[in-house]
Amino acid sequence: MAVVRYLVKSIDEVLPFYASLGFEIIERWGPPFAVLARADLTLWLSGPGSSASRLLADGSLPGSGGWNRIVIEVSDLAKTMAEIKPTAARFRSEPISGPGGIQVVVEDPSGNPVELFQAGK
Repeated sequence: MAVVRYLVKSIDEVLPFYASLGFEIIERWGPPFAVLARADLTLWLSGPGSSASRLLADGSLPGSGGWNRIVIEVSDLAKTMAEIKPTAARFRSEPISGPGGIQVVVEDPSGNPVELFQAGK
């Protein structure tokens, strides 16, 4: 099982986004931390006040965003996109077709990228 940590601005704000992708809450440790699971992926969500979001010794502050991402395989990309639109998700582009299928990168409400991928038929 893979474990990925995402830094988020608000646990409560991102939970509907991940629920719409089939994640279930496994543990919730107050406002700053939640553990979610979907198949063989465990997702640690760390919000303000969690140890992962504290100021580092060099003065940098960990934050959300970037281009590294988890990939969620879906059977119907258009349907999945429609289901997550009400969750304050932001799509970085329209779906892109490639040799293996169709993909789109969507940001959770904190700006973390998630790739939705539908394999070619």
